Amino acid sequence: MSYQSKNSVNEYDDSLSAYLPRVRNGERKHKKQEAIHHSVKHRSFTPEEQKLSQEALEQSGYNFTYLASRHESQWLLDSLNEIYDQKWFEDILKMVKGGKEASVYLCTAPANMKQRLLAAKVYRPRRFRNLKKDHIYREGRDQLDATGKIILDDRSHHAMKKRTKYGLSLLHSSWVGHEYRTMCILAEAGVDMPRPYVSSDNAILMDYVGDDDCAAPTLSSVSLSTTEARVIFERVIHNVRLMLQYNRVHADLSAYNILYWDGEIRLIDFPQAINPEENHNAFRIFQRDISRVCEYFDAMGLNVNSEKLARQLWVERGRRVTPEIDPAYLDADKEEDRRLWVTHRK
Repeated sequence: MSYQSKNSVNEYDDSLSAYLPRVRNGERKHKKQEAIHHSVKHRSFTPEEQKLSQEALEQSGYNFTYLASRHESQWLLDSLNEIYDQKWFEDILKMVKGGKEASVYLCTAPANMKQRLLAAKVYRPRRFRNLKKDHIYREGRDQLDATGKIILDDRSHHAMKKRTKYGLSLLHSSWVGHEYRTMCILAEAGVDMPRPYVSSDNAILMDYVGDDDCAAPTLSSVSLSTTEARVIFERVIHNVRLMLQYNRVHADLSAYNILYWDGEIRLIDFPQAINPEENHNAFRIFQRDISRVCEYFDAMGLNVNSEKLARQLWVERGRRVTPEIDPAYLDADKEEDRRLWVTHRK
């Protein structure tokens, strides 16, 4: 289905017209390239590695189609065993994306689900996770467990504050729980994204975007004509508006976190998402999202004023571009914070 046939896009045409050039008849279109879909290739295993990997699977009672190394097999079993035991999926077919923070695997769904294929996002082992300045995104957040429920236990909060081994484990699970909860809220709101089904301490099972042969590529790897870019851009902004309506800013939005498949998009990767009502850096983070998105569409010929667009989208929800500042968040020893406080009081 083309987005041009969806009323939810057309209702925003007027408000975007100030930032988008009109498409002239006969203008030269960018040559549309076929999206090149890549599955992550399996590396070659020695016979001994294959034997050990298979033994690990058999001992655990899981016989997945995907042949992983012994280390990866154990990691997958630790991350997905609870979801597997609950019969949320039947098999792991292959890895479709490997990343620094998480890998995504193609899974087959059980017979009682409408979807035939699912995607399991499995976070890398905790020692590999190193999100810079994570306190910026954690500001104002509730600490959640892996299912997205608020952690109320005082001992757990103390462990997280002290960053003990147990506390770090809880903090890691909290990132997963936060992403899962955010995805549930936004999917229910109608945001274009994979629908989540269940989560564990280290994984989220969700809709798969693509077909049997290949997963949907990110928008960053796709070249669009100016005409199609305009339609897709308007759909992205529709989703941004919808997220703001439900008090969410993606906080890592760019063409690298938008999937493109058959003329449609799906937003992905929400662990850093923030609530603008609770985060004093929300507008700056939002500006960065809009700027990164516009960089891609500028390359497709749209020439968008990202700064003005970010302000318009923010203000139309009744939000202040310059938020109220709580001095508790400022450091009197930092010149930048002192200057910010003086400016705020004027």
